[in-house]
Parts: sequence; structure tokens; C-alpha cells
Amino acid sequence: MIRYLAALACSILCAVSLQAADKPNVVFFLVDDLGQRDLGCYGSTFYETPNLDRLAKEGMLFTDAYAACPVCSPTRASIMTGLWPQRTGITDYIGAPLNPKDWKRNTKLLPAPYTDRLSLDSPTLAKSLRESGYATFFAGKWHLGPEGWWPENQGFDINRGGIDRGGPYGGNKYFSPYGNPRLTDGPEGEHLPDRLATETARFMEENKDRPFFAYFSFYSVHTPLMAREDLRKKYDDKRKRLGLQEKWGREFERDVRLVQDHAVYAAMVEAMDQAVGKVLHKLEELNLRENTIVIFTSDNGGLSTSEGWPTSNTPLRGGKGWLYEGGIREPLLIRWPKVVKPGSVSHTPVSSPDFFPTLLDVAGSKAPANQTLDGVSLMPVLQGKSLGDRPLFWHYPHYGNQGGAPGAAMRYANWKLIEWQEDGKTELFDLSRDLGETMDLAASEPERVARMLEELHAWQAKVGAKMPIKNPDYDERKPNGRAAKRPTSQPKG
Repeated sequence: MIRYLAALACSILCAVSLQAADKPNVVFFLVDDLGQRDLGCYGSTFYETPNLDRLAKEGMLFTDAYAACPVCSPTRASIMTGLWPQRTGITDYIGAPLNPKDWKRNTKLLPAPYTDRLSLDSPTLAKSLRESGYATFFAGKWHLGPEGWWPENQGFDINRGGIDRGGPYGGNKYFSPYGNPRLTDGPEGEHLPDRLATETARFMEENKDRPFFAYFSFYSVHTPLMAREDLRKKYDDKRKRLGLQEKWGREFERDVRLVQDHAVYAAMVEAMDQAVGKVLHKLEELNLRENTIVIFTSDNGGLSTSEGWPTSNTPLRGGKGWLYEGGIREPLLIRWPKVVKPGSVSHTPVSSPDFFPTLLDVAGSKAPANQTLDGVSLMPVLQGKSLGDRPLFWHYPHYGNQGGAPGAAMRYANWKLIEWQEDGKTELFDLSRDLGETMDLAASEPERVARMLEELHAWQAKVGAKMPIKNPDYDERKPNGRAAKRPTSQPKG
């Protein structure tokens, strides 16, 4: 009898072990401030991204993927929780003034208050996957709260570099020494994206015999604009060889870059691509490619109207901090050899909250008890099927650093509505005919505007969206708090 029970226990343990081994690994790349048009596979002819271009050919490229917010922290919270940012309370980048009373800029409205940390009670991807038997790993930028709310407190077994900062602001920034309490310094001059790729590859190798979730959240290509000298020189020479000249447009009070010709930024993009390539190569080396789903995306649009003005999102309008397409439309590449047809393209609109339910499906897991997710699983899309039309929403009741104003937006099918909260003005665009959002159709489509506004307002009420209020100290005679001066020449380092 004892021998029988021992054999039965062994068979059960073996079955559980085999079941865990069959679960697909998950590698999730999140790049900071990367615009959709910053990759070769999305049309860039100046930046070079061979590893990501190959990933697109090996998997599915999404043309209509969106971040849940035009700035970073809210989108990051949305990816982690599967919720709209408004439900998490994180609606602006963490570090912006928290309360209206702290606002010092001369703007018509006072931005809404927001939460400066992801609740420890929140469901997270890492918690759910860990409960499903996954080893969990985080590398790079966290920016979802102070110490005590870092990745290791939110379901990650290992944290390499994830702290409260929104950029690599310690030490020598993108080069060692890093001055980061969750990342030991490497040799002097070591490059941060390569170091984080090395850490990710090491984790995968150490956990190759069990399912793992590796979340590589780049600090790149966020400011400060710093690059390896060899790559900076390469793109400075390329810009001169191609005869590229700066070209500028105007977005309200801000200049907007219209040509991709920034050598330092291009070098940062290529270094990011090389880091992705290092991780993908390790998957091949470990013979894990076939049983790994790889996801690559960004947290908001490219930075085109502020802070060095490093990239252009053309033909998309605006950039980071704006509710126009340049601020929220993202690159999204997904490779999963067992499911996704190589070289496939999806035009299905998807958004940040969709990653959580998708990866629960991938892992064969269920949503946390009593937890309703705002996103939907993209499994049908990955299998070449349709999701059907559904609305996507945005609510950004803040003034970012990039010139945008408080507003909300909704997309349904090909129609995009924006409601600006300073004056209640609405804009309506048909994205199928006007990707650059140059033709406002609100006046000619009043019934459609009314229907979409009604649905947008109902959604805002449902998720508890907080609103900005009138600024009693606003002085229209003083400089507008949304203006800024752009650089007048190419930076050299």
C-alpha cells in the first residue's frame, strides 16, 4: 500500500511538472517613449532596427495598437493590471504635481489629482503568472511607486533596475556606474540597455526548465538623450550623407518635428534593437523559441514636441502627451510560432489593458477572483480571427510636459472623437481616410458626435474618471503654461 501511494504521488508530481513545462514562456518588451514610426517595419528609413524588423516577419504586426494613455505611468499600470488607468487612479506620470493646489503653471484648468503608486492589492500580470507556476523577472524602468511598491512587491521574483524613477537619472545615467539601488554597477562605461539584456538572458537560462515570464521594460529611449559614440557617429554621418534637413510644423503652442534626422536618438533606437536581439538570440540558443510568446510594444507615442524634440511621428499627428494618434498609437509585434502565422498583419484596434487577459489565456489561467478586467483576450486575433468592433477610450485630465491639454477621446471602428476639457470643443476624425487627423468632421457629423460623446461620458462615469477644474489664478495676459522653445541645432552628445 505504501509503495502504491508513493507511486501515485510520483505520477501526480510528474504530471504537474509536465503540465508546467508545456506552458508557453512569456517575454514582454516595453520600450519607453518609442513612437510607432520609429521602427523600420513601420516605415522608418533613418533609424535601423534589423532585429525588430525580423521579429515582425516572424510574427504579427499590429497597425492599430494603442497605449492607454499618452504618458508613461498610466499605461504601465494598465499593462500590469488589465484595467483602464482611471480605475488604478494613476492617470499622469508619477512625479507630476499630485494635487491641484500644487500647480504653478499658468493654464486655464487645474489638473485632476491622481494616485502616485500602484496599489499592493492590485492584480498584476506577475502575481497571476507566478500563481500559475511561472518564474517572474523584471528588468528596467518601473515608475509605479516608491520603495515598497517596486516590482518585488508586485509579483516579480527578481528585480533588476526597477525603482521609482522615470528615467536613468542616477550615476552616469545610461552608462555605468548607474547609481541604481536595484542594479549593481558594471564596468565603467557599460551601456544600460545591453546590461539589462544580459540580465534578462541570464534569467531565461537559469529558468529554462520551467515556464518563465521575463518583463524587459527599457529605460530607452526616454531622455536624457545619450548614446554610444560609435552609433552616434554612424547616424551623424548618415544624416549628412542623405542630406536630411530639419523640418518643423506647429501643434498649437508647440513646434513639432516632421523629419527623423536626430543622430543621438537614432543611436538610442539601434542600441535598443540590439538589446532585443540579444534576448531573442538567447531564446534560440536555449531552444525555447517555439514555446515562447514574445510581445514588443511602447508606453506612449514618440517625443516630438518637447524635451529635445528627438523624433517625428509623421504621418501621425502630435506625439507624447497628446491625444492625437502620434501620442497614443504604438508599435506592437507579437511572435508565437505555435499560434501566430509569420508575416501576418492585424488592423484590429487593441489597447494596453488587453495584454493581461491575453497572457492569462496563453498561460491557461483565470482572472483573479472577483476581478473584472477591462481588456479582452487577443487570442482570436493571434489565431487570425476577428474581435469585431468595440470602443477604446482615453481620459487624460492633465497638462503634460509636451504641450497637450486635458481631454478625453474615444475610437469606435474608424471614427475618433476628442473632447477638449478647457473649452468643451470636440473634434471628429475618420482615421480610414485621414490618419493625420487634419480634417475635423464634427460640424458635419453632429449626430455621430452626440452618440460618441454620450458613450464617452458613460464610460468616464463607469470608471470613476476625475476631472480638472477651473484655475482661479489663470491670467490670459501672461504666457501660456503650454508653450516651450525647441532646440535650434542638432545635439552632439
